[in-house]
Amino acid sequence: MVSLTSISQSQYFLMKPHLINTNINTKRSLFSSNFLPLRFQSYKIPRNMNRKSSVVGVSATTAEKPRKRYPGEAKGFVEEMRFVAMKLHTKEQAKEGEKEVKEPEERPVAKWEPTVDGYLRFLVDSKLVYDTLEGIIEKAAFPSYAEFRHTGLERSEKLAKDLEWFKEQGYAIPPPSSPGITYSEYLMDLSEKDPQAFICHFYNIYFAHSAGGRMIGKKVAEKILHKKDLEFYKWDGDLSQLLQNVRDKLNKVAESWTREEKNHCLEEKLKNHSNIQEISSV
Repeated sequence: MVSLTSISQSQYFLMKPHLINTNINTKRSLFSSNFLPLRFQSYKIPRNMNRKSSVVGVSATTAEKPRKRYPGEAKGFVEEMRFVAMKLHTKEQAKEGEKEVKEPEERPVAKWEPTVDGYLRFLVDSKLVYDTLEGIIEKAAFPSYAEFRHTGLERSEKLAKDLEWFKEQGYAIPPPSSPGITYSEYLMDLSEKDPQAFICHFYNIYFAHSAGGRMIGKKVAEKILHKKDLEFYKWDGDLSQLLQNVRDKLNKVAESWTREEKNHCLEEKLKNHSNIQEISSV
């Protein structure tokens, strides 16, 4: 199986890769984090008392206390994932973010210095990952994956159009990079063995692109594309409704998970953000 270090590098790459000029050197820099994955405690749901006991009544000493709810749990599992995500974002990345800015990749977008070549590498790797995701969903190794077919959030065809536009402008389209290939391979492996962890990645990629990804796209277009609106940042239909539809599907799928399986998904989310992150100078 692909190493966790490569996984986390690749996944962050899809969020803000190749967009920062560190003005230090042209080699890739690695930044490590001391943030340790949070271990979630498992709780057992109290068994229902038999009907006879409930009629007679149960003393306070014998009644089991309701289990502790996880942050956001009352609103559905998507809210639990969002709550974890906010702990991993800075105030500059999200108004509810709680993480302090420590690394160059966490700086505000206004301080980035993107280049067309670097952005093209990002788009090429993004297409590879979306191709992989959409292929996994179509194949549906687990029945729950079929819930996410044709959601309207799919990006592969849009990216194909954008890359064709760049080609028409005279730019050479590079092949996928090692981080993009590594991450795509990991998603394939994960999707066949660990559906809860795979769903975590599905949520991260599509929802991050619809939020912070759009902001990144707008800033990059202003800096290097003469405000060209790429298809990558356009959706057919109302985006907020498309996202809500997927939230509902995610919550529905998670209803069949045990508490341990939900915690496993949340732990995967923490691993994605808290291990080594790769930054490429451009």
